[in-house]
Amino acid sequence: MRIRKVSNLLFVVILALAVAVTAMAQASQPADNATQATPNNTSQSAAQPARVAVGRKQKINGVVVSREADKITVRDLSGVDIVVNVTGSTKITEKKANPFRGAKTYPVTALLRGLEVEVEGRGSDGGILVADKVRFTDNDFGVARSIDSRAVPLETRATTTEGRVDTAETRITAAEQNAQRLSGQLEELAAVANTARGGAKAAQETADNALAAAKAASADVQATNDRISQIDNYEAKQNITVNFKVNSAILSDDAKAALDEIAQQAKTEKGYLIQVTGYASADGPEAKNRALSERRAEAVRRYLAENHDIPLHRMINPFGYGELKPVAENDTRDGRKQNRRVEVAILVNKGLTTPISGAQSSRN
Repeated sequence: MRIRKVSNLLFVVILALAVAVTAMAQASQPADNATQATPNNTSQSAAQPARVAVGRKQKINGVVVSREADKITVRDLSGVDIVVNVTGSTKITEKKANPFRGAKTYPVTALLRGLEVEVEGRGSDGGILVADKVRFTDNDFGVARSIDSRAVPLETRATTTEGRVDTAETRITAAEQNAQRLSGQLEELAAVANTARGGAKAAQETADNALAAAKAASADVQATNDRISQIDNYEAKQNITVNFKVNSAILSDDAKAALDEIAQQAKTEKGYLIQVTGYASADGPEAKNRALSERRAEAVRRYLAENHDIPLHRMINPFGYGELKPVAENDTRDGRKQNRRVEVAILVNKGLTTPISGAQSSRN
């Protein structure tokens, strides 16, 4: 059963990441390429979504690949996309395995991309499936929430990178024009030197200065390209680990002191993000440990926000791995103590922090 759960989660993660990468690739293509059609592509997912017959009762299982205010697109196991209309009467509940407790209910905002769902409803006049019920497991919701928190910053950074590339191309064009203009000046200066030997020395000095300016412009272009190539590359600047007591998500004094130190470190960095991941030892049920690891990660994020004013957009949505990724054996007391932890890392954007080298830095 545990292997099956892990396999399902890996399938959802891979599919959601594929959707995010495809969306970014399409956004970065030129408009002319975006309008070209592939005549031989008869795949349903690449064409219009499937239509549902009016009044037909239908039940589908699949993954949410896109969503709007009151609509989601679900891709079923055969790769067919179906548009689902979520109304005020749609019941969005947990697909629970425990029969001894009530199912959780969720708001419509819980229908995130990458979420594996089960939908029951009837077809409308427009060929859309009007949902009566939408169900999913709490574990799948946790995975989709983590994927969404990473996909959105990734898409935002991709858009920012495109803007920076456009700016760089403009600067490159200007540099090339300057080089052509300087080349023309060199030719004029050479003609003057040939006709007026008395001014040959001054003309040569002017030509040398023009050539140096052209080389400096080329160095500026190269420095800009180097920084752009690093704009979406993050590296871990500092890592710390804080530990917790058994079945506890309360920060100790030592943990708070360590978080105070890393918060001060983060405020001195440019273009940083803070990654928070929670873990648990193998004591107790797996689901309980996953929830406990999430509470521990959330406790760290809340402490950094409330006590050090770290902006929420600087912190990657915290995620709890439960018993996964232990750093020590769980069959010893000391090993379990090490596994009851939260790892905090400062990620620094290399493209914003890499110093400008060459002629540009010397002129600044």
